[in-house]
Amino acid sequence: MTSWEAALVSATACAAGALTVPLLVARVPAAVRQHEPYAVPVAAAAGAVIGGTLGASWSLLFLLPLVPVGVALGLIDARTHLLPTVIIWPAFGGVIALAAVSALIEDDPEALGRAALGSAVVFLAFHALWWIHPAGMGYGDVRLSAVLGFALGYLGWAELLVGVYGGFLVFAVSGFVIALLRRDRQALKASYPFGPFLLVGALAGIAFGPAVWSYLVSG
Repeated sequence: MTSWEAALVSATACAAGALTVPLLVARVPAAVRQHEPYAVPVAAAAGAVIGGTLGASWSLLFLLPLVPVGVALGLIDARTHLLPTVIIWPAFGGVIALAAVSALIEDDPEALGRAALGSAVVFLAFHALWWIHPAGMGYGDVRLSAVLGFALGYLGWAELLVGVYGGFLVFAVSGFVIALLRRDRQALKASYPFGPFLLVGALAGIAFGPAVWSYLVSG
């Protein structure tokens, strides 16, 4: 299967999975709207990026189901500033189970160990940030970081580091752009949901992690 074929298959699978997004969003009544018009195209685009980057990899087994969950969490966080445990922990359990199957099929226990270590390190780092400055980060972000740290860690340290850093970078740049467009420096102090930026950063880590890391290391 070529990368283009993998991108198409992954986009189709994620678009179909996005049909469940309204059901996930409904778990948080304050986030519910009558329609979710962006869920399918956003999920399809994310799936295409993942499939096109990784090709016919068994890691798609746990990454693709995570896409519609991520879309739902992004919508919920954007509307309520909440990342509900009732969605995050079951999703984490599913990712661990499917990643274990992937590692078994690929005979790659090292990837599973790296995923567990990456999840623990990222979770502890985010927990420390939350503990130091709880007003700047919700604990839902800490929980989500464990899930994303596991998924990215399975792929490699480059994906993990670039993905996590990318979330903070996109968040900072977006805040600056908003303040610039509004011509209001106070916008830099406004509270914005961090979850969507974590998810975008994770996607960037998958797509660009190895290339960015190689450039940084080799110069």
